[in-house]
Amino acid sequence: MANVAIVTDSNSGITQAAAKELGIYVLPMPFMIDEKTYYEDINLTQEEFYGKLAGGAAIGTSQPSPEAVMELWDKVLKEHDQIVHIPMSSGLSGSCQSAMMLAQDYEGKVQVVNNQRISVTQRQSCLDARLLASKGMDAEKIREFLEADKFNSSIYIMLDTLYYLKKGGRITPAAAAIGTMLKLKPVLQIQGEKLDAFAKAHTVNQGKSIMINAIKSDIEKRFGGLTEDKHIWLQIAHTHNEEAAKAFREEILEHFPGYDVHIDPLSLSVACHIGPGALAFACCKKIEA
Repeated sequence: MANVAIVTDSNSGITQAAAKELGIYVLPMPFMIDEKTYYEDINLTQEEFYGKLAGGAAIGTSQPSPEAVMELWDKVLKEHDQIVHIPMSSGLSGSCQSAMMLAQDYEGKVQVVNNQRISVTQRQSCLDARLLASKGMDAEKIREFLEADKFNSSIYIMLDTLYYLKKGGRITPAAAAIGTMLKLKPVLQIQGEKLDAFAKAHTVNQGKSIMINAIKSDIEKRFGGLTEDKHIWLQIAHTHNEEAAKAFREEILEHFPGYDVHIDPLSLSVACHIGPGALAFACCKKIEA
């Protein structure tokens, strides 16, 4: 049986400390802040990031350098036979395609998964990969399994502000001004490769209801409905909004009694484009290993 290691990046929300507990390796994502390079959870904490964001710093995302990726892979392969590498969605970053190119030099020992997930859903893919490896599945089979399973997840994100979408050029200043004047709370969806508009809410409570109903609909129409064995993972992500996330969990449990609801900070790579105060609700169908 192959000794398979699971590698991901910090977009999964898995911290360096949690990675050690889970036996997973996490590649820190780099950020350019006022022309200086920082690495998530290495020399850039959540608090520091949001402090710099609030202070108007020029923040840009980047993908890990080829050298950083290969250095980690080479280190991991000294103790393992194979690697399953799970980067953030190929539709949101070029890091997946870059890793695929680099893996060509590793003679099949590194399998890069393109299953188009991020944040809490990417984290679940890592946990699923770890479970499959423990069952004796090799890296190539795990990659094939996860890619076939990629659409068995959904994530919806309610924004608190349109400022950062406008700043990044993702909406026009006029649209941002109208949305701000009307106090709109856009709800976005990550389904497959893209981050897309899903709905517009006029209040936080309406936005939360939209996300809960959207997840309910996905579970009913795509994932076989709610069952006694609770075959769905539920997750919340947030941008510098932990207390609101905890309160949201209590509301979710009223609709999904008896479920575990995991909470994580949303990936900083997404946070720099949408700003603080966002809430996300996600689900993943449990795998049958």
